[in-house]
Amino acid sequence: MSAVASPAVRIVRAACPHDCPDTCAMRVTVEGDKIVRVQGDPEHPPTHGALCTKVSRYAERVDHPERVLTPLKRVGPKGAGQFQPVGWDEALDDIAKKLAEIAARHPEAVLPYSYAGTMGLVQGEGMAARFFHRLGASLLNRTICAAAGGEALQMTYGGKVGMHLEHFAESQLIVIWGSNSIASNLHFWTFAQAAKRNGAKLIAIDPRKTETAEKCHQHIALMPGTDGALALGVMHELIANDWLDHDYLERHVEGWPALRERALQWAPERVAAECGITADEVRGLARDYGTTRPAAIRLNYGMQRVRGGGNAVRLIALLPCLTGAWRHRAGGMLLSASGWNKAVKNTAALERPDLLGGRRPRTINMSTIGDDLLRESSPAFGPKIEAVVVYNSNPVAVAPESPKVTAGFRREDLFTVVLEHFLTDTADHADYVLPATTQLEHWDAHTSYGHTYVLLNEPAVAPRGQAKSNSEIFRLLAARMGFTEPCFADSDEAMARAAFDDSVDREQLRRHGWFKLPLPEAPFAEGGFPTPSGRAIAQAPGVPLPDHVPNYESRVTAPALAARYPLAMISPPARHFLNSTFVNVKSLRDIEAEPIVEIHPDDAAARQLSDGQVVKVFNDRGLYHCTLRVNQRARPGVVNGLGVWWRKLGRNGTNVNELTHQQLTDLGEAPAFYDCLVEVAAL
Repeated sequence: MSAVASPAVRIVRAACPHDCPDTCAMRVTVEGDKIVRVQGDPEHPPTHGALCTKVSRYAERVDHPERVLTPLKRVGPKGAGQFQPVGWDEALDDIAKKLAEIAARHPEAVLPYSYAGTMGLVQGEGMAARFFHRLGASLLNRTICAAAGGEALQMTYGGKVGMHLEHFAESQLIVIWGSNSIASNLHFWTFAQAAKRNGAKLIAIDPRKTETAEKCHQHIALMPGTDGALALGVMHELIANDWLDHDYLERHVEGWPALRERALQWAPERVAAECGITADEVRGLARDYGTTRPAAIRLNYGMQRVRGGGNAVRLIALLPCLTGAWRHRAGGMLLSASGWNKAVKNTAALERPDLLGGRRPRTINMSTIGDDLLRESSPAFGPKIEAVVVYNSNPVAVAPESPKVTAGFRREDLFTVVLEHFLTDTADHADYVLPATTQLEHWDAHTSYGHTYVLLNEPAVAPRGQAKSNSEIFRLLAARMGFTEPCFADSDEAMARAAFDDSVDREQLRRHGWFKLPLPEAPFAEGGFPTPSGRAIAQAPGVPLPDHVPNYESRVTAPALAARYPLAMISPPARHFLNSTFVNVKSLRDIEAEPIVEIHPDDAAARQLSDGQVVKVFNDRGLYHCTLRVNQRARPGVVNGLGVWWRKLGRNGTNVNELTHQQLTDLGEAPAFYDCLVEVAAL
C-alpha cells in the first residue's frame, strides 16, 4: 500500500487586526486547512518575532467551538440570545427588505455602528462605508477610544504624528504616561527595556500601579483627570530652572509667551494638592525631564478619558517643545502615528463618500448611543433610529452608561443586524446575526497608530462554516438593495491591493507583508510640524491656550456627589482582554478568573471590607457586583474596575460600564470613562 502524502505546509503573511498600537506582522503556519501556528514576523522591526498572549492563541478564536458559523434569526425576546439558523438568502432578503422600507421613509433612521474589532481598511470601513453612503444612512462619529487625544494632537502638531517606535531604545529617559505598556503596547515595552538596559530611567505616570509601573524606576500615582495640572507643574519648573531650549521655542512654537504665563501659575505645591502627590514628585519629574537628553514621552489614551483629557494631551505634547527634545530622534513624544499614514491611504477611493451625492446626513456620536437609541423623532435630532447595523463592535458591553444602551437595544421596534464571530452581549439583542470571517480567513490592508509601517493581510485558511467577510456581506446586501455602481463589485483582494497610493512599494508589501514609510528619523528636529505655520501651537487664532480642566465628578466640581460617592473609579482593560475581545477565549478568561475591583487597603479598612469578598460598586447610574482585591495597585481614593467583561459573564449580568456616564470630553466629543465617582460596600 502506498503512503498517503501529508498536506502541504504553507506559511502565510498576515497582520494583527486588533485595536492596539503594535499592529504586528504575523506568520501563520498552515497544514492543509489547519492552523498549526501563529507567530510574530521576526523580520518586521516593531514585531521582532513576538506576539502577545492574546494573539498568539488566535487559532483558538478561528476554531472556537462557540463560533457563529451560520446566519441566525431571532426567535425569542430581545436580549435572550435565542436564535434559529437560516440560510443566507433568507437572511439577506429579509434584511434588505427591512432596510429599504425604513430608508424609503428616512434613510437617516438607519445607523451603522462600528469601531475597531478590526482595524483593517477593507473589512473595517471599506465596503461598509460605500454601502451606507449610497443608502444615505446616518453617519457615525467614532469617538469611543481616541478622539480627545487625536483632536489635541491635531490642534498642537497639525496631525497625529510623533516619534518612531524603534528610537525609544536610544532614549535616556522615558516617561510612560497613562499607559500599561506591558498589557496594551507590548512591543513598545521591549524597546523601553532595551533603553533601560542601556542606562535609561523609566518613569510611569498612572493612577494605578500597573504591571508596567512596577517595572519602572519611579511611579507617580496621580488622581484621575489631573494630568494637565501635572504637565503645567513640570512646565513651571522648566521655566523656573531655565531648563528650556529658547531657540526651539522662539522658532518652532506659536503662543509660547501666553503658555509661559499660565504655567507660572502652577507651582509644585498647587500641583501636588490638585494631583494628590507630593511637591517633590513634581520637582523631581521636571528635573529628570529638563536635564536628561534624549528624553521621550510615550503617552497613551488612558489619561484622555476624562473631561479635560484633550487639554491634558495638548499640554503634555508641548513639553518636548519646551526642552527641544524633538531635536533628537530618540526624543519627543508618541501618542499616535496614524497621521503619518494619512498621506498614503486611498481613503476616499476605499470608502467612496461621493456616493452621498449632495446629501448631508446627520452624525450620531457612538459614545452617546444609549441616549440616542431612546430618543424620539424631533426637529433637533431628526428621525428616530429604526435600524442599527453593528459590525466590529460590541456596544452593549463597551459603550458608556450601559443601562441606557441595553434599554435601547431591547426596543422591540428597533431592527438590529450584527455581523459577528460570537454571540456577544450585543449579538444577543439582534434580529439577525451574520457570521463574519476572522482575520485569518480574509484579505485586508492595515496601517498602524503605534509605528510607521503599513501591512498586508492574506487569508491563511478558507472561511469556516458559512462565514463571509464583512465586505462580502455588504456587497451582497448592496446587490439586493439595487445598488448597481461598479464599486460594489470590487473584490476584497482588489481593495486590499488598492488601499495605498504609489508611494508604497506594492511588490515589497506583497513579498514581505509590510512596508516602512519613508519618513525623517527626527521629524521635527527643525520644526516643520504639519500646522499651517509649521510650528507647534500653544495658542493661535482659533486655537485657545490649553489649561487644566477638572473632572465632571470630583470633590471640587461636585462636592455633594462626592460626599455620597467618595471613590474615583477608572476602568482600564484587564491584561488578557482587549476591550471586550477575547473575553470568551476560555484560556484567557481563566487567567483573569473573574470580574474584580481593586481597592487600597486604607479604603477597604474604612469600609470593613476584605480581600476576596464579593462587593457591590454603585452610583446613581447603576449597580455592579464583583470580587474585591485589596492591594497596592490602587492608590487611596481610587478604585480600579478592570474591564471589559461581557455583561452576561458578570455576577449580576452587568459590567463596569453600568457605572460610567455619557458626558463627553473637552475636545473630540469622546467618552469620559475614567471620570466617574462610586462607592463600594458589602453585599
